[in-house]
Amino acid sequence: MTADLLATIVAATRRIVDVRQEREPIAALARRAERAHTAPGRLLLALTRADRVNVIAECKRRSPSRGVLRAQYDPVAIARGYVSAGAAAISILTEPTFFDGALDHVQAIRAAVPGEVPLLRKDFVVSEYQLLEAKAVGADAVLLIVAALERRDLVSLASSAAGLGLDALVEVHDERELAIAIDAGARIVGVNNRNLRTLDVDVEASERLIARMPRGMIAVSESGLRTSDDLVRLRALGYRAFLIGERLMTEADPGAALKALLAGASSAPTGVGADRARPE
Repeated sequence: MTADLLATIVAATRRIVDVRQEREPIAALARRAERAHTAPGRLLLALTRADRVNVIAECKRRSPSRGVLRAQYDPVAIARGYVSAGAAAISILTEPTFFDGALDHVQAIRAAVPGEVPLLRKDFVVSEYQLLEAKAVGADAVLLIVAALERRDLVSLASSAAGLGLDALVEVHDERELAIAIDAGARIVGVNNRNLRTLDVDVEASERLIARMPRGMIAVSESGLRTSDDLVRLRALGYRAFLIGERLMTEADPGAALKALLAGASSAPTGVGADRARPE
């Protein structure tokens, strides 16, 4: 993704939010969000489970890098398959223009899967309005992308999310962005192995950044994870969870593909070597 495309998506998102806010003023949305039942810390708790390989399995019809991933896209059926396969959480793309996502997908999945399974609204969150939307449709967490936000906005949105009982998965790609996330007090940090400015994927980003994460921070590796061996290797380095989307969405049966990945990763011995080297 070029820097211009990232800026284009963020600008498009702001326009979408403006339109939605005209249709439903923020005060009305806040009242609707207040009626939603959420359990604060649900994603954080799910990703700290040590008795399983924690995968945040993603529902995504399309991406700018690959185009349409799944012509016949039924997010509810896919999410149910993920839950049956043992997903720790479900990530749901809601960005409509570039990913063919929708907020309604979160609401439909929330009604269809067990309440204890955390749902992550994955979008280009740039305003508190989107946080209220996420809570109103039943999401437990939101994605905050450091590359798409000013530092002060990241801090403000993370604080607002916490106030609403939403976990924040703060996404970084390099050392500078990780330092910003740490300074913002992020508790769950996702290392995106895909450079959002070039679309290049390099799993070494996860390998490089884990040693810089403080102990107690939940480390999530995102993008470019293809095999059980990838999960085993990164888990041994200290990663608590993995966000996997395209690898599953291009399979005939995403749930079965997830089950196979988990089976392969779970059967391998677990190491914790690099976690000891992480700073206090």
